[in-house]
Amino acid sequence: MDFRKYVAITFLAMSPLVLLSPAQAEQSLEQAADDPTASLMSLQLSDWYTQSYHNLDSKSSSDSANNFVLRSAMPFKIGQQSHIMRITAPIITSSPFQDTGLSDITLFDLATFDIEWGRWAVGAVALLPTGGEHRGAEKWGAGPAIGFTVHESHLLWGLFNQNIFTLAGENNREDVNVSILQPLVSVSIGGGWSVGVSEMTATYDWEQGEWSSLPLGFKVAKLHKFGKLPVQFNAQYEYNFADNALSSPEATIRLTAKLIFPSIL
Repeated sequence: MDFRKYVAITFLAMSPLVLLSPAQAEQSLEQAADDPTASLMSLQLSDWYTQSYHNLDSKSSSDSANNFVLRSAMPFKIGQQSHIMRITAPIITSSPFQDTGLSDITLFDLATFDIEWGRWAVGAVALLPTGGEHRGAEKWGAGPAIGFTVHESHLLWGLFNQNIFTLAGENNREDVNVSILQPLVSVSIGGGWSVGVSEMTATYDWEQGEWSSLPLGFKVAKLHKFGKLPVQFNAQYEYNFADNALSSPEATIRLTAKLIFPSIL
């Protein structure tokens, strides 16, 4: 691993912090629903349809795939320190090169800090090899995570950096050593509607020495209340411009419903 590149990627994630000016106002529920640092308990149900793959190496008659993704967020406190725990469990429902079933689960814990312009967070991410031989990497992994969000009246923006490095696992499988940059932009346009970028995760693979994912996409979201239960619906389209990796997603459509529950804090 080139440690200098790792430092550069992390610095890129944090560099906007020194340029920020005060712009803090009370955060609306509509904006908080898009904010991964907000103290909101939620359950997100997503369907990810991959239309096509780059360099697909498969004898399957289909080059598309589908995943159902469960993601829960739970705010909690250790002493006076606020945290957000997030669990993501992808379930492969169809694939040209993988078995169906539960894939590898990721755990994400952030300590959050409120400041005048928004919020910043630092924590850790972990990879659990729940997918086994045919649906996962068969590696235990963990690493640091850091990020921030800026809250303006109708604009939410930020940047997050996650890093996963192999700790243990099957010796005959390739190590998982990746750094991930995820930008966040969401603009409220009224009536519970918002537009912004998709869940773009630009991924640098330290084992291959190249970007394995360079996506660009957009999102349209609508927050609606069913009685006292807020639910955010969104639709996303994303195209991955990193076309060197074997069997990497090319075009992906996501449909999501996020159930938002009152904060436990």
